[in-house]
Amino acid sequence: MFGIIRPCAHSLSERLHAEWLGHLCGLCLALRDEHGQSARIVTNYDGLIISVLTQAQLGTARRRTAGPCPLRGMRTATVADGVGARLAATVSLVLASAKLSDHAADRDGIYARRPVAAGARVVARRWAARAHRAGLDLGLDTAVLLAAVAGQREVELAVTGGASLLTVTEPTEIATAAAFAHTAVLAGRPGNAEPLAEAGRFFGRIAHLLDAVEDLAADLAAGAWNPLAATGASYAQAGVLARDAAAGIRMALREVEFTDAKLVHRLLVHEVEHAIERTFAQADPDYYPPVVQPGRKPKAPKAPGGGSCWWPQVEMPPRVRGPLFGCAVATWMCCTCQVCCRDPYPGPWSGLPREGWCAACDCGNPDCSRCCDCCDCAKPCHCDCDCCGCDC
Repeated sequence: MFGIIRPCAHSLSERLHAEWLGHLCGLCLALRDEHGQSARIVTNYDGLIISVLTQAQLGTARRRTAGPCPLRGMRTATVADGVGARLAATVSLVLASAKLSDHAADRDGIYARRPVAAGARVVARRWAARAHRAGLDLGLDTAVLLAAVAGQREVELAVTGGASLLTVTEPTEIATAAAFAHTAVLAGRPGNAEPLAEAGRFFGRIAHLLDAVEDLAADLAAGAWNPLAATGASYAQAGVLARDAAAGIRMALREVEFTDAKLVHRLLVHEVEHAIERTFAQADPDYYPPVVQPGRKPKAPKAPGGGSCWWPQVEMPPRVRGPLFGCAVATWMCCTCQVCCRDPYPGPWSGLPREGWCAACDCGNPDCSRCCDCCDCAKPCHCDCDCCGCDC
């Protein structure tokens, strides 16, 4: 849950965008208040969905005024507060601890150095302990989340060529289903728990599949484990599963009783579907990754995208760089517009593919406002929204 939903500011109404940003800042501040300044680094776009779901069921929005922040141009803001933000912080921290432990165990990138891996394990244990204490205050046993994520490694070791992708995504589905369902408990709407668990299960599936597609080139180049390479599944097969899961989310949300479903519908329906299309737009549907054999590094597929308006072009496949050299590369890529015009572009430090800054926004395209903001109807639209009585 670390970055699937990245709504373009121009595709949300001013009110919905302010509400979305309030949940993001509320998550960041909840992490700081309960787990310390360092925990703020796990703030993520997808984690705020937990806060959005809780508030959408409660109906009454708890807010507080946040002080000036550089990311807001040193302006104050009214941000989300209360159990929703706290639950989002707890879930984000426990999943981040599991991910950090996984990197340390796999010795990925900089984690191949023993001191770095040892430090990562210490931080992961500290985060897991803090998240567990916070979860108990909210009535959530984070051991369920950790057990689900820990089971991922066992699944990966057992997967062979020809196995189903759904076998690989199951642990992630279990964790996100538990997190989504607990929002109903906090909101005092137990009847919503089952459909929200279903929506969470599908969201976890999509998160895992999109992450696998985006990381495939880098994983093949580094010889790292990847669901597509492990099972031999194609981009097309992953795309079918992701789109079916998106349809499942739409149907599951129809069974949930919300006080205000506008932002939930926009993020979990429209933005999820947009993320799927964005991810698979540049993927060759006929490409089947070679099944990874132990001890061998298959050749990575040529990364899509690029352009000729910058030279020399920072290379793909990825290469990990140190802090100083990475800063130099980042400066060069900014000056040559690669971070905005090249899609994808390699991260200056990690070398992993990153979406170009201009790619996430369709501002020059009439389709940028893909819907009339679900009830914020300033104009008619032609999507198939059924969350309100407007023309959608």
